[in-house]
Amino acid sequence: MPLINNLYFRFRNFFSTRWPQTYGFCDRRKSIVKFIIAGCFSGGSDLVFLFIFHGLIGWKIVLSTSVAFILSFMVSFTLQKFWTFRNFSQKKVIGQLVLYFMVAFVGLNLNGFLMHVLVTDYNIWYLLAQFVVNLFIGFLNFLAYRFIVFGAPKYEIISEEKTIS
Repeated sequence: MPLINNLYFRFRNFFSTRWPQTYGFCDRRKSIVKFIIAGCFSGGSDLVFLFIFHGLIGWKIVLSTSVAFILSFMVSFTLQKFWTFRNFSQKKVIGQLVLYFMVAFVGLNLNGFLMHVLVTDYNIWYLLAQFVVNLFIGFLNFLAYRFIVFGAPKYEIISEEKTIS
């Protein structure tokens, strides 16, 4: 996580000095921005793992895809839990992992269903359909992760006695 945090802070400092208004807009929505960055990073890790296992090591495609999926799933879970949603509790990690997997499984099935409907029933170009479906499922995943898997964010109320003058 220190590597990810270091990259994030460097990018944030660069972005805030170059485009302060855009940075302010994104900063107010930082969990959404982090969700997207973590999703891109875990998706990229899936491709890298697949290339390593199939392209470099020479494993069969099904085994390579399966192992790459499991590893990128763990990357995704770790980034979303600890970095995006700042949930550092270790007490419910197994339950959260199971819920996270269930959300991913529902998303996979919803993806197949929506792609079938959009491409075959409405004749939408398959790449455009996948883009729209990914946006929709990403939105649903964000809500599920934030409010179900990792819980709603808890804001600490600071009383006047605790404030430093």
